[in-house]
Amino acid sequence: MIARMVWKPADARSRRWVADGQGRRPDMRRTLRNAVGPRSDFLPMEFSARKPRKRPLVILADVSGSMDKYVEMFLYFAHAAPARMGRVETFVFSTRLTRITHELRRRDPTAALRLVSDSVHDWSGGTRIGESIEMFNRLWSRRVARGGPIGVIVSDGWDRGDPELLRTEMARFHRSMHRTVWLNPLAARPGYSPETQGMKAVLPFIDDFLPAASLHDLTDVIRLLESVPAHRGERRAG
Repeated sequence: MIARMVWKPADARSRRWVADGQGRRPDMRRTLRNAVGPRSDFLPMEFSARKPRKRPLVILADVSGSMDKYVEMFLYFAHAAPARMGRVETFVFSTRLTRITHELRRRDPTAALRLVSDSVHDWSGGTRIGESIEMFNRLWSRRVARGGPIGVIVSDGWDRGDPELLRTEMARFHRSMHRTVWLNPLAARPGYSPETQGMKAVLPFIDDFLPAASLHDLTDVIRLLESVPAHRGERRAG
């Protein structure tokens, strides 16, 4: 069902400029090139605009024991995402961080998730969110956070680590992303409030906080990705 979902994430603007009759930036090179030829008497002004591109996506999914009921659905989502978005980098964490981007490149999602299960040695363990995000910031951020990615963290926020470390590293993570999204399966429950130490530590650095317990919740995540604005300061549609 996830693979059949139809969605088109919002484009970002690259640094490359291309010809665009509706653009706002005068293209003097193309304008002067037309000075020689049959159009030289009129010399119309040419314009350009930034070329649209697919915005990268970085996913960090919690695979600790408390997330067993939910994480498989989002790994299927991470497997399907590269066909819709640009570059997608996926990591999982429990007591440590593991990159699974390569494993998810298998065409068959069941085979891909089997590879992930074999390569992750702390599956269903404890939760060290702060240490895991610190590892991402230290080892991976400069390598995979180019191009203003959307950062998506999937976790219920139950953390056994130092809340001050989590707060510090979450602030660093937020600065490296175009937009930070936190998906929490528990948020789908009536009357839920983010009262755990972990969630209180990260809330100031989250742009969007959504439930993540069902396929219905996943459609809301997709709508969010479709409406992310080109610039951090802009309001998203809706």
